[in-house]
Amino acid sequence: MARQGVHVIVVGNEKGGSGKSTTAFHLAIYLLYEGFKVASLDVDSRQQTMTHYVRNRRDWASKHGLQIPHATHFHLPLSRGDSAKENNRHEFDLFRQAVTQVEHDADFLVIDTPGFDTNLTRLAHSLADTLITPVNDSLIDLNVIAQFDPVTGEPREMSHYSRLVQRARSERISIDGKTIDWVLVRNRISMLSSRNMRQVQTMLERVATRLGCRVADGIAERVIFRSLFPTGMTVFDPLDQDLLGGVPSMSHMSARQEYRNLVAALHLPTKQIAAVADSANAADDSANRFLHMMKTEV
Repeated sequence: MARQGVHVIVVGNEKGGSGKSTTAFHLAIYLLYEGFKVASLDVDSRQQTMTHYVRNRRDWASKHGLQIPHATHFHLPLSRGDSAKENNRHEFDLFRQAVTQVEHDADFLVIDTPGFDTNLTRLAHSLADTLITPVNDSLIDLNVIAQFDPVTGEPREMSHYSRLVQRARSERISIDGKTIDWVLVRNRISMLSSRNMRQVQTMLERVATRLGCRVADGIAERVIFRSLFPTGMTVFDPLDQDLLGGVPSMSHMSARQEYRNLVAALHLPTKQIAAVADSANAADDSANRFLHMMKTEV
């Protein structure tokens, strides 16, 4: 069976500090180490956290002569013209150009989005095959998905972000009859079991049933990610003290296993892509999506 173009993974959440960029960057590097061709796209024009990750990694590798994998990376600037319509058109053109460059050369495209609603955020979500929404393991952070009844814990009103995703899913079905596989990822999980943790899990499972998405465990709260950021290294890079800039720890190994578990829970089409990696007949599925987006966005 021929591969249907690049598989697009979007990491999105309208709340900052949920670990979107760390998740996106680690997924990209993991897939590179698995032998896949990976591109990354940062549409967070203000924070640019994923782009800083990429730059730090390239600078560290160049300084120390390291042979480590790098994704093909794009960063889209925010348009600042006087006309909102012209800004949207310009952003759309840049977005389309970036994806068009990699849609037949990459197996996976990982897109990091900002913690607020923008034109580029909506474009990215409309293109997703897999949507990952990291949610901090906190009752406060659940508001990014829905408002819950304080007594029963039942979701009573969907958030702006949930409605945005549902619109993107409806658009995707109208384009090619496929839906977006939406996965809510419990992130920054406490090491100790608590009543809060159990409540978060129960409430996420309830809202997932309501929204037609899935829940997966993500990554525990670990200092290792903050210490790796300045070098652009990840928990998947070789456990070498000189390469990492520090001594590997048990936290490093545990985080690596947690990310492997997360990737397994995402059900990415790794086997299908590997089976046709040498095929030159990939269908132009992404182009069809862009044709539709051009009619609706421009």
